Amino acid sequence: MTTSDDHEPVADDTPDEGAENGTDVATSTPEEPESSRHWYVLKVQSNRERTIRDSLLKRIKLEGLEEYFGEIVIPTEKVAETRNGKKRVVNRKLFPGYMMIHMELNDDTWYLVRDTSGVGDFTGAAGKPIPMQESEIASMLGREETRDDEKAEVKVQINVATGDSVKINDGPLESFEGVVESIDEASGKIQVLVQILGQSTPVELEYWQVERI
Repeated sequence: MTTSDDHEPVADDTPDEGAENGTDVATSTPEEPESSRHWYVLKVQSNRERTIRDSLLKRIKLEGLEEYFGEIVIPTEKVAETRNGKKRVVNRKLFPGYMMIHMELNDDTWYLVRDTSGVGDFTGAAGKPIPMQESEIASMLGREETRDDEKAEVKVQINVATGDSVKINDGPLESFEGVVESIDEASGKIQVLVQILGQSTPVELEYWQVERI
């Protein structure tokens, strides 16, 4: 399926995103008593999530409805990838085309959200917005305890899977072919079984050193 800027420059894999690991969060006002607020999921135009989130915040302020709204979240995660031989960290949306909004639902707030450009609708049944369950909130918000960039886990984006046939395109075994035996997503290393002198030999490689065939 939304948070603040990173301490260090981090690239983004979408046209308008910028976020912390786990969530891209913005809030319309300091925390208020929220007994009547609930989390809802919004369907929005894909690749415009952050722009739409900013538009919602501006409209909330202009309409003086800050007391009815809390955080607006674009769930994201940090992913390490290699492009043109260079490794970088990007923020990838977990649920493209969706965001979460913490709000009190009434006629004014419903109309403000639905009338914002780029917003499709609330998720729900028979046209009625349905609040998220606690398990859904935990799943979509992700790792709340690791929003601090210093503690955030960076996943490596690996484009091969266990069992894939691959060709080694870098290093002393360049042009050799093999089968992926295991993958370590945390380190980005993979183990490939390669036929060397007639024997199947496990070789540890960086994920970017191979390509699927």
